[in-house]
Amino acid sequence: MRVRIHRGSHEIGGNCVEVESGGARIVLDLGRPLDAGHDDDVPLPPISGLDGDDPSLLGVLISHPHQDHYGLAHGISEKVPILMGEAASNILRRAAFFGIGDLMATPTGLLRDRQPFALGPFRITPFLVDHSAFDSYSLLIEAGGRRLFYTGDFRATGAKAALFHRLLRDPPEPVDVLLMEGTQVRAEAAPDGGCRNEVEVAMAIANTISSAPGMVLVAYSGQNIDRLVSVFKAARNARRELVVDLYTSLIARATGNPKIPQAGFQGLRVFVPQRDRVRIKERGTFHLVNELGDSRIYKEEIAARADELVVTFRKSLQPMLAAYPSALKGAVAIWSLWPGYLDMPSGAGTRTFCRCHDIPIVVHHTSGHAGIADLQRLVEALQPGRVVPIHTAAPERFAQHFKNVALCGDGVAWDV
Repeated sequence: MRVRIHRGSHEIGGNCVEVESGGARIVLDLGRPLDAGHDDDVPLPPISGLDGDDPSLLGVLISHPHQDHYGLAHGISEKVPILMGEAASNILRRAAFFGIGDLMATPTGLLRDRQPFALGPFRITPFLVDHSAFDSYSLLIEAGGRRLFYTGDFRATGAKAALFHRLLRDPPEPVDVLLMEGTQVRAEAAPDGGCRNEVEVAMAIANTISSAPGMVLVAYSGQNIDRLVSVFKAARNARRELVVDLYTSLIARATGNPKIPQAGFQGLRVFVPQRDRVRIKERGTFHLVNELGDSRIYKEEIAARADELVVTFRKSLQPMLAAYPSALKGAVAIWSLWPGYLDMPSGAGTRTFCRCHDIPIVVHHTSGHAGIADLQRLVEALQPGRVVPIHTAAPERFAQHFKNVALCGDGVAWDV
């Protein structure tokens, strides 16, 4: 079995790995680089068959629904099989309706936790993992008597931390190569928001809500289902209603899990921004708002009940909020994303809005990626012959923390 990392060996995100055995090939993730602008034209990696004209390419496996792992998959031929989790696929199709990411082809195969399947000479076993993206998997690839374990992105501090501990208790047989993410293995300390795990995030948010004199605005990813649950619980504990946008409510429904807060939940209301109303009218998808029923909330009620609400903070909601400046008196904004984004263009709008309306910003966040101690626990459990870094900006630091490290740069083929 031979492996070539096309992207990710020296950067966080943009993962793309080609695996070959017996003349057949598969691709693990096809991610868009995190530093690529929204309008940047990012070419596909030089992998034969992405255009559908090389039958030796058996398929592309998407580990989870984050753009730095799937973001280029829309550019491949429909002839190329795509495999991913069922809920992940549903989430991406729903997000594409809102112009978030590009619509991929319908998966030809689904990943299911610890259910192995064959793809040509490859035996593939998905392992459901704890991550800030719903329906995320690590992948065990076996072929030619060799074993590669690709972690994808994972952590041990979220709502599904039990999945990590299960992997430690019941790992696959020792692997020849562990292709392991190293987001938190950085050349410098990375800001994490001050919370060690998702439980602490929920507690910190609840404390801020309880002490806030006015409206509480919370910025978080609509696809971070763990964070949605944490914010909802924190709002309920503070005896406030949570207002989410239509996007967040429909992403929650797309998970297929009725226990995830969504339209119809007591204590949760749904606001439909102007741009979404226009999109719905243009496409004739009026059922998306009709199904909200009593869960729907309008701008007048939000303004009138400012100190009773926790409002999901999106750029699309800023015009509505700015139209009612009196409702923002005493407001507090919670940034529940990676703090580094506040120093980037994606966070500049939030800073500007809050500064203009004298709204303080507090950060309550925890990473979606495993820290060094948990990475070491995984290495101990899997007993790999080699550890190969990926999804890391500091691969040279791996040798300080792990044994049997092999650095494999982008574009270089190597044997498992």
